[in-house]
Amino acid sequence: MTKPAKQLDYHAIREIFARFQAAEPEPKGELEHVNVYTLVVAVALSAQATDAGVNKATRGLFAVADTPQKMLDLGLEGLTDHIKTIGLFRQKAKNVMKLSAILVDDYGGEVPNSRAALESLPGVGRKTANVVLNMWWGMPAQAVDTHIFRFGNRTGVAPGKDVVAVERAIEDHIPADFQHHAHHWMILHGRYTCKARKPLCATCLIRDLCQFEDKNL
Repeated sequence: MTKPAKQLDYHAIREIFARFQAAEPEPKGELEHVNVYTLVVAVALSAQATDAGVNKATRGLFAVADTPQKMLDLGLEGLTDHIKTIGLFRQKAKNVMKLSAILVDDYGGEVPNSRAALESLPGVGRKTANVVLNMWWGMPAQAVDTHIFRFGNRTGVAPGKDVVAVERAIEDHIPADFQHHAHHWMILHGRYTCKARKPLCATCLIRDLCQFEDKNL
């Protein structure tokens, strides 16, 4: 990994997110879902997989199983058949069935909206919980994936040695009025502009503020 950049100051970070906001006022996640349950399932399935690949698999799945009970009725074999194109599909299928059973048995078929309750579900870690809290309930929760980790460390917006440190830096340094959408702005910028191997520095809208030493200008 590139050496983490020095932490940017408040004014630089505020300007970065003001530019992101001007370019895309209402950024959206790219995982398709029809309700909070299908969002949980989609995010859990997306670990070590692309959003496009997950979406392709879940369109048919969510058409027949968009609640925990319907997923249980579909059964493990039925679920596995729908998601077999996704990496680690067998273990993910088992986790989805287990979490669906817990939601039915312990939560009346509803998805809980606390981080601790979400993280207690099989296959749902801190990142998945934060995505759901942010996208569905509008909480300023920051899910740090590889794109955000790279962006935070390269730019100096949120440098940190691990995902928890980057998450904390985001919460500490990004102004409150940008916290809700920060996660999506950073993911999209990391996915399409601040790419791992060939970042598009020449066309980046924050290139003058970014601390990345190896800019391709």
